[in-house]
Amino acid sequence: MKLPVPFIQLPLQFDAKVLAREIAVFGDTDWHEHPQKYPGNLFLLLLIVGTALLWRWFVKCGRLLVTAAALIGITIAFLPIGEWLGAPLEERFAVPREVPSRVDGIVVLGGAIAPDRAAAHGRPAFNQSVDRMLTFIGLARRYPQARLLFTGGNGALFPDGKSEADVAREFFADFAPDLTRIEYEGRSRNTHENAVFSYRRMAPRAGETWLLITSAMHMPRAVGCFRRAGWQVVPWPVDYRTGGAPAISFTAGLSSIDNAMKEWLGLLAYRIDGYTNALFPAP
Repeated sequence: MKLPVPFIQLPLQFDAKVLAREIAVFGDTDWHEHPQKYPGNLFLLLLIVGTALLWRWFVKCGRLLVTAAALIGITIAFLPIGEWLGAPLEERFAVPREVPSRVDGIVVLGGAIAPDRAAAHGRPAFNQSVDRMLTFIGLARRYPQARLLFTGGNGALFPDGKSEADVAREFFADFAPDLTRIEYEGRSRNTHENAVFSYRRMAPRAGETWLLITSAMHMPRAVGCFRRAGWQVVPWPVDYRTGGAPAISFTAGLSSIDNAMKEWLGLLAYRIDGYTNALFPAP
């Protein structure tokens, strides 16, 4: 692979003072950002260099602590830990191999909308889970007779302003004006309340087929909550985060670990609180 700019590799051993003098020679225009724009790689480089400096001039305790931080950072950057943690969650439920011939209703969970940013800018704002919304529109048009529900309030500790349901209503009015049959539930603050409030609002009947749309990593916890509420739904996972070539990046690695750990800890907490009937709901 040919790089567009010269690549300078540091030796395994170097003198920190000499390195500092050599770096000072370069001007601001000589530095180039990471091609994938990962700022965390700069943090990792600074941490490694700082560790080298600590080994010369600071106390032993500081050396050990910063060295441990550097090793953890390197591990996060170079090993796909988030992939290992997230894959079992995403692979727990799969999209049905055979598309149902009849669907009575479709429920999409909130979590793709940023209500505070939407209020600040006066237009719908989304995060990386927007695939939930797009899939919902596609399935709603595929099954024109199905009842439709968007469920999502505001999960902030001190909610102020619009709920996710309010922003979703504006979004669907602009981008899917034909879907006038969508109903909205805007009180729920978490997955447990999504299930409970949605069940009360839609009152599904025995034998009906309802699709549940949410992120693949979130699907086990969501299915567990809906089953606990008495609702047997058909999982339709979207927004996959694992798979593909992992990037060598501290920020990307840390983000993937955070996403997976949130779900594993959520499964444990929901089981303890009685919001689900199983620690790791199965198909």
